[in-house]
Amino acid sequence: MVALINTALMRTIMAAGRLRYRLTEERGQDLLEYALLGGLIAGALTGLAVVGIMSGAIESMACGIGDQINFSDSPACP
Repeated sequence: MVALINTALMRTIMAAGRLRYRLTEERGQDLLEYALLGGLIAGALTGLAVVGIMSGAIESMACGIGDQINFSDSPACP
C-alpha cells in the first residue's frame, strides 16, 4: 500500500514539474502576440469601415426624424 501511495505521489510531483516547465517556457509566445496584434488591427479596421459606411445612413435617419418633428409648435420645457 505504501508503494502505491509513493508511486502516485511521485507521478503527481513529476506532473507538477512538467506543468511548471510548460508554463514558464516562452516558445511560441511571439506567435501568440503577433496573432493578438493582428486580431486587434483587423477589429479596428472593421470598426472603421462599419462607421464609415453607416455614417451616411445614420445622418439620413437623423434628418428624417428631425423632419417629422415640428419644433415651432412644441411648447417650451419649463
